[in-house]
This record gives sequence, structure tokens and C-alpha cells, in this order.
Amino acid sequence: MRQPPGEIEVVDSHTEGEPTRVVLSGWPQPEGATMLQRRAVLERDHDALRRGVVCEPRGHDAIVGALLTPPVTPGAVTGVIFFNDVGYLGMCGHGLIGVVRTLQFLGRMEIGRVAIDTPAGTVHADVAQDGLVTVENVPARLHLADVQVEVPGMGRVRGDVAYGGNWFFITELAEPALDLTNGKELLRVTTAIRDALKRGGITGDDGALIDHVELGGPPRREDADGRNFVLCPGAAYDRSPCGTGTSAKMASLHARGALQAGERWRQESITGSLFTGWLEERDGALVPYIQGRAYVTSRSTLLFDADDPFRFGFAPT
Repeated sequence: MRQPPGEIEVVDSHTEGEPTRVVLSGWPQPEGATMLQRRAVLERDHDALRRGVVCEPRGHDAIVGALLTPPVTPGAVTGVIFFNDVGYLGMCGHGLIGVVRTLQFLGRMEIGRVAIDTPAGTVHADVAQDGLVTVENVPARLHLADVQVEVPGMGRVRGDVAYGGNWFFITELAEPALDLTNGKELLRVTTAIRDALKRGGITGDDGALIDHVELGGPPRREDADGRNFVLCPGAAYDRSPCGTGTSAKMASLHARGALQAGERWRQESITGSLFTGWLEERDGALVPYIQGRAYVTSRSTLLFDADDPFRFGFAPT
């Protein structure tokens, strides 16, 4: 007798254009006393489900998945582990905004402030009456300034290595222009930069892989201060202004004296959407705040047929 397909219940949303898929049920809960331990268990024991949830044929390379888990700190409303088509993330700004709006949609939280545990640490989010979400991220910092890396076909590229919940190389290029029509070329050059960083042994703390590359440039919106293109781990770009990338960018600007604590930085994405951010100095650390909006787009059940040769998805190379 044929077995019924397995089921995973999800809620989809987008935050300023970037999709988030929140897993509600059907995925075995990973054991562990910390979110880092739980993330390691997912990678070791349940990675096929990651591919099945966010990769083709059920998903695509831009989706960020978010598995809800019981919290690990007192008072937190939930834990969450973020993942994409190639692996797992420490934090995800747009994804956190999507999670909060999803919890509100499901009736699991009210208007106001909540704590959420992530592998990068406990973060906070505040939902306003009009749906605007403010995320208090983990501390951000500039790690290395004016790093030079030799990129084949491009020559020497100079930029900053900064942390905002994930590791970023932040730079500006004369070309290609930060326009969606140049999407393929922007992906090519940012991937070349990321590969060159790895070859050159340029890393974050303790050898951490720099898996995001952020290009900056002048804004097109009158209400923005800058425009960006962010290469995510894998071969996808962020449709939103990138929450952790905006956090890292603000830390870089602050270190250069170009952004003061409390001063607003309005970050425009490659798609024209906007995050507003600022930094707060607290106990010697820079705490970033990111504001944006998310919208629930669907609630569905993913089916995993045992006879399906692509049951656990595939990621395009």
C-alpha cells in the first residue's frame, strides 16, 4: 500500500520584496540547549528538509526559510533558525520581520515588543499598530577597514569587512550600475569578489566565511541615503535592502565618522524598497535597529511524496 505523502505546513511572506517561508509544523524539532546547537543538528540530521522546503521544485533560490523552535531564553516568544538554498544563517533581518508578521497573522503575538532567539543571539522586535516592524539586532561592528583583494578580471577591489548578524564585504564599484537590468552582471562580479576573498584567506572572526557581498551606491529615491545590491550565500541577491547588511553598513559608516549614533540611515534596495536604520551605543557595543514592513502572501501545506525523485529538492548550480 502506498504511503501518504509527508506534510510540512508553512506561511509565506515578503519583507520589502524578499520572501520568507516560516515552517510551522511537520519538521522534527532539533535538540539542543542553544540555538547554535540546534542549527548544527539541522545541518547534520535534517538538511534534506532544508532543500525540500526552499529549493526547487517547491521553492527558488531567493527564499529564506525560518524554522520555529521553542525558545532557549526566558521570556522569548520563539526560537528561529534561518536557512536558504545553500545552508544556514546566523541572523536574517528581513526574515525576522517576516517571522514577526507571521506570528501576528497566526494570533501568536500582539502589537508590541517581543524577544526571539536566533543562532546569532537573542534579538527583539516591536510591531506598531500600522504594521511597521522595528528589529533590535545583535551588535554590529567593523572588523577590517580598507581590505584589498585581487579579483580576476577586475583588478584590486577595496572594501570593508563588517558584521551585522552575518559577515559582509562592503564596497562600491564604478560599474555595473546598481540597476535590476544589470542583475546577471552584478551577480557575476559579487560572486567573483566572494570567491577572491575565500582564496585570499580574508575572513571574519575565527576564520568565519564572508558569504555576503554588498555593493553600495547613490540612492534613486528622494527619501533614501544609499542604494545597495547584496549577494546572499549561494547565487541569489537580496530583493530587500538586507537587514543584517544594513546593520553592517551602518557599523562601517560609524567607524568612519560618517554616521552618528541615533542618526537615521535610509537604505534603498536594488528593487527600490526601503529599510530605515540607526545605531545605539550600549556598553561599548553598537546595537543596530532596522525598520521595515512584511506582508503575508500565503498559507500552505508542502507535500513530500515518497515516490517523488525530487522530494528533497535541488539547488541550481
